[in-house]
Amino acid sequence: MNTFLKKTILLTLTAVLMLSVCGFASADEGVTFTAPAVTTALDDSSNRVVIYSGAEEYRHAYFMERLTEQFPDYDISIEYMPTGNLAAKLAAEGLDSEGDIFYDIDYSYAGMIEQYFADLSDYDQEIYMEDCRVKSNKYLCETRNGGAIIINPDLLAAKGLDEPTCYADLIKPEYKGLISMPSPKSSGTGYMFVKNLVNAWGEDKAFDYFDQLAENILQFTTSGSGPVNALVQGEAAIGLGMTAQAVTAINNGSNLKIVFFEEGSPYSLYGFSVLDGKENRKAVREVFDFFYTTLVVEDKALFYPEKIYKDLDFEVENYPTNIHYGDMSGNTTEEKLRLLDNWEY
Repeated sequence: MNTFLKKTILLTLTAVLMLSVCGFASADEGVTFTAPAVTTALDDSSNRVVIYSGAEEYRHAYFMERLTEQFPDYDISIEYMPTGNLAAKLAAEGLDSEGDIFYDIDYSYAGMIEQYFADLSDYDQEIYMEDCRVKSNKYLCETRNGGAIIINPDLLAAKGLDEPTCYADLIKPEYKGLISMPSPKSSGTGYMFVKNLVNAWGEDKAFDYFDQLAENILQFTTSGSGPVNALVQGEAAIGLGMTAQAVTAINNGSNLKIVFFEEGSPYSLYGFSVLDGKENRKAVREVFDFFYTTLVVEDKALFYPEKIYKDLDFEVENYPTNIHYGDMSGNTTEEKLRLLDNWEY
């Protein structure tokens, strides 16, 4: 990260955060972000920390720079995999996993593997919006990931096509091969579009729609980042993707347009946790606490401002405001497994 950008980021965050040894607070609201006190001796025999994460590369780059600054003596690595693959990997490896911290796991996936996570009851969840709190205390909220229909207007114009204004438009034959969507079987982003339309229209109508939409799909990507990447590269003209990633691309100079259809913005909640037993290692505990007290808030201030905290709000350039969210009720692990049994693509 260049020096100018780094200084700009730090100045931006200074307006949001009040940093201290114990944590930080918003002076206006009295919000505290303090890691719980350690009441037992921690094992300091290893300084290596392995983080498995489904977050985007630009977020990883920021995390790594901050972690290196904060913990210069620790050997920290972040390994990327789509959230569905991450959950499958942990389900297969269990407590034998090499991962210490698991980041950016869709709640509906996290619920499938939470038996392998440490008890995080000591961490205050009252700082979060009510729908972000986890009853099992096995993971903590870090992102509200909203979705949108994202358009490459230049590519549509070059092909002489109008911009779509509703989901029904997307199944028109003229858009064949021009639409990218993440696979709901590997991506929480893909699944949230399915669940949103199931809630809005009913299951039969929604699955019939996706059968028709599949005829126009260029590719069901394994990652939620896939559609925006395809739009930026000019491979697709329309993407069912993440609002935050589209905003980042726009702020980096890409000509993209973010639209929301009548059914509203689908969204997923994403969390982070630590493998059961690994919380007793000093390096792992300190890195996890740094995410809880600092990095998650910085991530909201820089990249993903959609609301997770009761008393903190963030603004990011070109990020849509007053978003109308779709109906995501009943978004449980059991419901996800049931619906994905019927997904054929």
